[in-house]
Amino acid sequence: MEFKKKYSYTKKVVENEIDDLNHVNNIVYLKWVQEVSELHWNLLSNNDLNSKYFWVVLRHEIDYFSSAKLNDSITITTFIGDSYGVKSERFVEIYKEEKLLVKAKTIWCLISKITMKPIRIPEEINAILSEIKI
Repeated sequence: MEFKKKYSYTKKVVENEIDDLNHVNNIVYLKWVQEVSELHWNLLSNNDLNSKYFWVVLRHEIDYFSSAKLNDSITITTFIGDSYGVKSERFVEIYKEEKLLVKAKTIWCLISKITMKPIRIPEEINAILSEIKI
């Protein structure tokens, strides 16, 4: 199976995402980082993998460059970095047109559903992550 190296979607900023400063609240950007990551993983994975493993966040690093406002059309893009041991890097970029608003790096940890403990990334997942790594 061939996977795209990047996954993106576009959305319109809605009223409940706006804070008292009339721009998207910082916590909303974090929600979008998590959301796009989960959507991308769901495209890459399958029922067998999902029955054995799940990912949890160990660390988020977010850089804010500019803000989005009500009714802005934004594009949220994610891609995979290095994967090692129990961890995998994921990057997210949020754009308004061609302007980069936010970039994030998240470290995810793979957890076994049987032991509920971190597990070294198995070959079946590593093969997927290696194929789409940028």
